[in-house]
Amino acid sequence: MLRTDRWALGGVVAIVLLGVVAAAANLLTAIEGQDPFTYHNEALDHATGRPAGTLGGVSGAHWFGVEPLTGRDVFAIVAFGARTSFLIGLAATLVSVVLGVLLGASAGYLGGWYDRAVVWTADVFLGFPYLVFMIALGAVVPASVPRPLLLVVVIGFFGWPSIARIVRSQTLTLKKRNFVSAARALGAGPWHVFRVELLPNLWAPIIIVATLSIPGKIGLEAALSFLGVGMPPPTPSWGRSISGAIDWVRTDPMLLIFPGLALFLATWGFNVFGDGLRDALDPRTEVRR
Repeated sequence: MLRTDRWALGGVVAIVLLGVVAAAANLLTAIEGQDPFTYHNEALDHATGRPAGTLGGVSGAHWFGVEPLTGRDVFAIVAFGARTSFLIGLAATLVSVVLGVLLGASAGYLGGWYDRAVVWTADVFLGFPYLVFMIALGAVVPASVPRPLLLVVVIGFFGWPSIARIVRSQTLTLKKRNFVSAARALGAGPWHVFRVELLPNLWAPIIIVATLSIPGKIGLEAALSFLGVGMPPPTPSWGRSISGAIDWVRTDPMLLIFPGLALFLATWGFNVFGDGLRDALDPRTEVRR
């Protein structure tokens, strides 16, 4: 079914394309002959600070043009920014999935006061203004703390409640199935039932919810960088590039187009691929259509 879903396949193509750009950023920028850290004053109009030439300074030496005021190569920034966004998005998703699966599955399986405590905590976190907290935390955390690690931990930590709720509901359904009751009747212990009977049947929803949560994590990293509390300069970041382009969008929109398009393709690709994956792994989808 996934192979016949054109939108899902388009999402896969976008993900693979950006993944290759991220992985081969060093090679691609070496072919272009640029890097994201060098200032090219010769590529700027010294009177205005804008890129010299048309389309933001697009040329054979600068495939996507250059930044105003700094002259840094935009293609190199977009390529290395893809690496930043993918690494933080995937790592933060891994943190969210591990926490969400552990808490959600254990709450659904054990029940009782522990289940109520996990559900209550998840509800509190879902209603918590985490973006404001992240902005404040990013402003007060010392510069000695590695910013990528801080972003992964914070973004991943606030992403577990939605995953935990989905995993918990699936666990509640599965533990009432006949094969679980049969395993208990045959003398299987709680850990055996959870590890052998429940966990393998949770992989499909876990994979789906993880895929669908990646674009949110990538977008959140871009939003924090846009607001100035994400990746610090000169580390390439799509969000900070978009933020810097706002002041020049009327006179030189090319600086906004390329990082904005890359961010759009990343979030769109993971979203449509996640939707297609959900349809392929959920046998009830065809029944509902």
